[in-house]
Parts: sequence; C-alpha cells; structure tokens
Amino acid sequence: MNRRTLPVAVAAAATALLLTSCGGGSGKADDKIAGADGSSAPSSASPSASPSDTAGRPKVTLPADVKNEFEGWPTGDAVKDAILTDVSHRINATDAAIVSDETESPALPFYYQRDALVGASKWVADYKKDGKSITGTTRFFGPRVEVLNEKSATVTYCSDESKAFNKDRKTGKVDESASSNPYVRYNTRLDRNDKGIWQTTKLESKRGDKTCAP
Repeated sequence: MNRRTLPVAVAAAATALLLTSCGGGSGKADDKIAGADGSSAPSSASPSASPSDTAGRPKVTLPADVKNEFEGWPTGDAVKDAILTDVSHRINATDAAIVSDETESPALPFYYQRDALVGASKWVADYKKDGKSITGTTRFFGPRVEVLNEKSATVTYCSDESKAFNKDRKTGKVDESASSNPYVRYNTRLDRNDKGIWQTTKLESKRGDKTCAP
C-alpha cells in the first residue's frame, strides 16, 4: 500500500479553503489554485534568487530507508529554484516528522503556515495514531512554478509512490500490497516570510491524477 496522502477530511477542507481563497471559485473539485495554471501574470517585482541560509533552518534528517528523489529540480531559473528548494525541504521535514513520531516538530511550522500547517499536523498525527511509519523511495517530478509577486507563488508537481510504503512502527512490517494509483498531484501556494523562507500556506493533493501518470 502506498503512503497516504492528506486525510480525506483534511483534503476536502483544504480544497474548500483553496477555492474560497482564489476569488470565490465555482466549487468544482477540479478548480485549481490561482496562478497554478499559468493564467496569472507574474509581478514585475523579483523575489530573492537564492534561498536564505541564515534563517535558522531546523535540522532535518531522514533514515537510510526513506528517500525522496527530486527529478527536474532544480529548473535552472534562480528564483524558481529558491522556491523549489524550500518545497523540497518541506517535503523532507514532513517525512522526518512522521518517521520520528514527532507531531510537534519545529520543522513543520517552519515550512508550513496557515491552512497547510493544520493539514500537515493532522497528517503526521494520523500516522502516530495508527502506529504507522514510512519506508521506501518517493519520486517527485514535473515541478511547475508560477511566481505571482515578490512574496507569493504557486507550485504544482507530481509524485510517484510505487516504491514507497507504510510500515508498522512496532513490528517494522512493511505493507507492500500494490496500489492502482501510485501517482499523486500536488497544488500548492507559497508565501515568502520575512526570513526569506518560502512557506507552504495551502496544499491540495489528488491521488490518481491522470496528468501525473506515465
């Protein structure tokens, strides 16, 4: 069985919040974050082209059996790469929190804020509640960054969880039962804080999205 995406209730709530925040969307499940489809013109203001290395980033360490591969990251564009750097740190921080069973990980509020932080905290807490952890390799690919202005951007990307699994925390047994939908599409909104960190403030996931399938 592939790693879980956002819990159903959280994903539904996140979707509603996303639609509300994007100009009062139509309420359809396939509505996207504003700017994620390239329809919004980026601002002429330019955000920092390099991620902040002096922002007191929390240390994030993954065990040897948990790997995240970022295919097509970086893109070659300095500004977009700074944004994607913080997205990759956020992904690693989430997995580290799950593995360490640390629902109060300081890395979560460092890379998440607002609605996304609520969802991420519940995500980690649900793993703890069920006595599960994770193992294996997840491939992240197809990143698309839309810089809206100097402090906001949207990022969409896909993940391939065909080699990533849940693991029983007590016994260490890995659930390798096959899933028919190992591909997940993520739509995210990021806002740059005063320390220069691009924090994910809204996140929506959809398992089995056809745009991510090979």
